Amino acid sequence: MSRCETEKEMMTSLRGMRTLAAVAACALCFGQVPQAPQAAPPKSDAAKPESPTIVVQVKYVIAPTTVLDRNGNYVNGLNLDDFKLYDNNKPQKITADVAFEPLSMVVAVQCNSILTDVLPKIQKVGVMIDDYVVGQNGEAAVVAFDHRIRVVQDFTSDAGKIDVAMKSIKPGSSSSRMVDAVVDSVRMLSKRGENRRRVLLLVSEKRDKGSEGKLREALTAAQLANVSIYSIDISHIVSSFTSTGEPARPDPIPATAQHLPAGAVQTPTSIGVQNNAGNYVPVFVEIFKGVKSIFVDDQVDVFTRYTGGKQFSFVSQRSLEKAVTAVGEELHSQYLLSYNPNNLDEGGFHDIRVEVNRPRLEIRTRPGYWVAARPQQ
Repeated sequence: MSRCETEKEMMTSLRGMRTLAAVAACALCFGQVPQAPQAAPPKSDAAKPESPTIVVQVKYVIAPTTVLDRNGNYVNGLNLDDFKLYDNNKPQKITADVAFEPLSMVVAVQCNSILTDVLPKIQKVGVMIDDYVVGQNGEAAVVAFDHRIRVVQDFTSDAGKIDVAMKSIKPGSSSSRMVDAVVDSVRMLSKRGENRRRVLLLVSEKRDKGSEGKLREALTAAQLANVSIYSIDISHIVSSFTSTGEPARPDPIPATAQHLPAGAVQTPTSIGVQNNAGNYVPVFVEIFKGVKSIFVDDQVDVFTRYTGGKQFSFVSQRSLEKAVTAVGEELHSQYLLSYNPNNLDEGGFHDIRVEVNRPRLEIRTRPGYWVAARPQQ
């Protein structure tokens, strides 16, 4: 290239740069900066208002049912024809009555620092869980949780591995993400075969400390996976007195003693959910509706009641072993009533009622389940 041509190109480039500078100066004078064109947002998304909805799809429902005589003994030997099941007062066709089914269980153990002196008691029942709870052809996994949620042992039918996993759990931080642990445990159980009974056994205190997930999300996950939740509760008094760390300062005024404004009516949302509450259905409804003012004092109680499980407690090694044995007896004495609801067009809470055609028996099953209302066309 000749010197003349090179100089010519340099002059052309210089003119172009001056032109861009002039355009930028004009833009600054009018308070604007040139921007690249942006694609318009989709009209359909912009037009839709945001509304928190929870979609719960129900294919079939399993109602674990415990039948007791007037002396509190389990009643065995009942047949499918002995039961009647109602969903929102509508009779349902029971399609399966399985008294014994291979069991898949997750044992979720709280292991935060406040339980330093309680954990050794819990670690001794690993073999009992396999012998008395999981049973023949069953499998169990062990999860430990504080601020972390760790799978200490994946599903196994080897009693030795369950025992080793329980003994390997060590105390951690001051947090206790119980609700998050329930969600993760239910997710693990949902991947087991549909021919297996799915159970979560929580060994923890009754209150959550630090979870990111919501109670409603955990209940929904348990419902979709047909998971029954049982609990062996760690007494807060025992854990506080045996802890080497400093326990959290309790509220000097319990929830049930809080004063309400003059003329206000006491409801489950104002006084909290207590163990002696009879009808939990309004509480479940408010949880699924996402009512912000609801206060749940005992999340574990909500988990066990909603899924048809049961709470047990312990304060000593002997009472802990009795609780483990009682969980096993309950699970292996239940009838699993399965049905396809014929009224899923009804949104809201579906009440479940089970009757047995024999007198003077006590029947206990899950109270019901939630169905999201279908959007109006």
